[in-house]
Amino acid sequence: MTYDLHIHSCLSPCGDNEMTVNNIVNMAMLKELDVIALTDHNSSRNCPAFMEAARNVGIRAIPGMEINTSEEIHAVCLFPTLEQAMDFDAYVFSTMPPVKNKPEIFGDQIIVNENDEPIGKMDTLLITASGVSYSELPELMARFGGIFFPSHIDRSSNSLVAIMGGVPEDVEFPFYEFYHLGLYDEFMESNPCLVGKPWLHNSDAHYLWDIAEPERHLDPRIEEMLRKHGLI
Repeated sequence: MTYDLHIHSCLSPCGDNEMTVNNIVNMAMLKELDVIALTDHNSSRNCPAFMEAARNVGIRAIPGMEINTSEEIHAVCLFPTLEQAMDFDAYVFSTMPPVKNKPEIFGDQIIVNENDEPIGKMDTLLITASGVSYSELPELMARFGGIFFPSHIDRSSNSLVAIMGGVPEDVEFPFYEFYHLGLYDEFMESNPCLVGKPWLHNSDAHYLWDIAEPERHLDPRIEEMLRKHGLI
């Protein structure tokens, strides 16, 4: 299956306003992707429209979120159902600090309906750290029925390795996201505990043209995990 499991919409403060749900879904269809996920920063509030838009064109879609933990670690959380994603959204929002968005600096944070019509804006800045710690994620995913993986684990900011100084042994994750493919071998030399562990390469798209090309297929081990959890 070709995939892109890390895509931001116009709800993310750094997401382009053209990243509406239909634009995302139709771009994924044009690129012949088999499965996509919507993963806005600290919010799933565009997932209802996203799931409806995906149903209309027949592409597999997963509701999700890219959470920014209290340590400033980014992790992608995916859910089998929209209801589970929205329950998790409500929980995460309850932990968010009362920092107001400044649209002229961070972006508009637009909520849309299935027709791409704006129906609201998030006033709380979504790029800030939530009150959820990284160590809580396994328990929370069990509670809300989801699965998580560390985002762009090789980046120098907002990644598990950058923040923790390495891969902690006390929090297991089923697979991870690697971003800079040209640095994979070098990164594995510094982090041998990841050798052999399945990984994804997603787009982390904030603009339509960044959505992944159909060049990579799901590792069979990851596909099996996603099916086991009812995600595909």
